[in-house]
Parts: sequence; structure tokens; C-alpha cells
Amino acid sequence: MKRVVTKKLAPGMVLANDVHTYDSNIKLLDKGTILEEKDIARLAFYSILDVLVEDDPVETEALTSLENSELSYSERLKQSESFKEFKADFEQCVNGFQNSIRDIIDNNDTYKMEEVMAPIYKLLGKGHTASSIFDMLHNLRDYDDATYTHSINVALIANILAQWLKWDESEIEIATQAGLFHDIGKIMIPNEIITKPDKLTSHEYDIVQTHPQRGYEVIRNLSISAHVKNATLMHHERCDGTGYPLHIKAPQIDKFAKLIAIADVYDAMTSARYYRGPLCPFIAISMFEDEGFQRYDPEMILAFLSNIVDTYLLNRVRLNTGEVGEIVFINRNKFSKPTIKIGEDYVDLSKCPNVYIAEII
Repeated sequence: MKRVVTKKLAPGMVLANDVHTYDSNIKLLDKGTILEEKDIARLAFYSILDVLVEDDPVETEALTSLENSELSYSERLKQSESFKEFKADFEQCVNGFQNSIRDIIDNNDTYKMEEVMAPIYKLLGKGHTASSIFDMLHNLRDYDDATYTHSINVALIANILAQWLKWDESEIEIATQAGLFHDIGKIMIPNEIITKPDKLTSHEYDIVQTHPQRGYEVIRNLSISAHVKNATLMHHERCDGTGYPLHIKAPQIDKFAKLIAIADVYDAMTSARYYRGPLCPFIAISMFEDEGFQRYDPEMILAFLSNIVDTYLLNRVRLNTGEVGEIVFINRNKFSKPTIKIGEDYVDLSKCPNVYIAEII
């Protein structure tokens, strides 16, 4: 028996004990579970940083290598001028946002909201569609930054989700601001805790959970929408009351906080973290389908899922079986299980219970 951090778990490893959430209210996986990619994603979703596994893994079928030497969509995108330009603008945005946040923390009377937001709207402009924005973000997932890049990602996703919900222009602007500011409290958490690759102690976990309140205190006196302040305080609240720090339920949670919660979790799951690599978007979508309608606003989560899957149409993917194909049709009854074209065959994943998309390539 040995303890392995989530980032280093691999399919075929066998759990040596039951795994519960940190507050022990939810049993995630049973002792003896032979881990698959979706199980590892589930552990990451609940911020389980390490688990006990048996010494000898179970042999699993190795992933097949690509026989076709043709460049994938992702590889072609990374070589495009539009991606290179977006990447440069994104990195410039990160640097500018870092400086702006430091100015706000040190002297919050000097910031100008239009200057803080301008780089975000530059990323959203230049003819980019929702699909192209998610394409860009998916291919920037190697950034291992739990605060600044994450906040920019959430601002972009929040802007798009607010559009999908058909909110008016002023609400879309507030949602974008809320996404950018939601994690400002993380900056005041000691860096050795934020970047710790191993399991947090109970004390360290309690400190991390103070970041919504800390962020709210930083911006509470700023000339900024009350919804942005509420989203900073409430973005870890959940509609079923299982969130923090206030442990409130759906009627008491600001609607902008409900939106940011979805954007925050999706980006956190599909981005690299110090304790794991980025997860496949379809594993994140599956998690939302299985558990999201209780924890998140049903209208918002449905709008998010029904639109996000469309952004991945025609992407080439690798299944957990090792087979490689192209997404050609979205199944509206099971968003995480589209129809895949593999060679000359069409495989409806919604009719294949044990087959799922493990990677977008």
C-alpha cells in the first residue's frame, strides 16, 4: 500500500481504502475501485490531493498510438497566427492584471475599472466566436497558475455564459468583471499553500476556504457593482447548501455568483494545477451532468452544457479504449457522450456505457 498524489494517479491503480470528501459527507469511491480516467477526474473535482493505492496496479489496455501522421486540429491551431496573437495578448493581459490587482490591494483608490477590463475585451474581440475562445483556452491549458490566469479564463467564460443566457449588455459586463475579480482573495493565501503539490492539512484547507471572505474585504469599499462583491464572496456557495463560507442555498445566492461558480469549476477542472494536469473537457462535462443539477443553478448549467459541447464539434478525440475519432454529432440527452466517427464507422457513445472521451487531441 502506498500514498499517491492525484496528479500522479494512472488508470489501473487500485484504491486501498474508501475515499470521502474532506468533510466526510460524500463517499466518492469505494475501496478496491480500479481507477479509470473519469475516477481520477472525480477525485480532482473534489480537490482530493492524494489517496492510498495498492502496490500492484491492474493491467489495462494501453492507449494505441496515432497511425495517421496528419496534424490534429489542436496542432494546426497552435501553428496559426491567430493563436499566436491570442497567446501573446493573453500573456500581456496576465501581466497587466497582476499589476492592477496589486495596486488595488495596496491602494484601492487608484484603480480604473475601464483600464483593468480593457485587455479582457481585447481577448474577446478581433472577431472571436465563443467556439474560437474555448479553442484558444483549451490549447493554453499548460499554464499552472491558480490565480491570475485562472481569473482571466473565468472572466472570458463568464462573459460567454452570460451571452448564452441572453443577459443584457450591462449584466454581461458585470458577469465579466465578477469573473475577473472572483479569486482576488487567493492572492492573500500563502503561496506555499496555493502551490503545495501534496495533500493540504486540515488547517491549510481551512485557510484556503477563507479566500472568498478575504477577497470580499479587499473590494467591499470599491466603486464596483454589489453583484461583483457578492460573486467574490459567494462563488463557492452551492445551491444545495454544501458550499462555503456562508453555507447558504439557492434563494440566498446572488445570480452572478451562481454563474461564476460554473465558470470557476469548469476552468479549474480543465486547467493544469500543481497537483495534476488538465482534465479532458468531456470528463468535466460528465461530472456536471452527474452532479451539477443539484449543486448549480439548473437553468445556467443547462445553458452552459448545451452550448459548451457545441464548441468541440469536429475536434479529434481519443476514447478510453484507445480509439481515435472525430466528434460529428452532439447527443442532447447526454452531452458528454457525442457520436464519434472512427474511420468509416459512427459510434454513438450514449449507447456505450463504459466508453467515454478521455482526451481531445
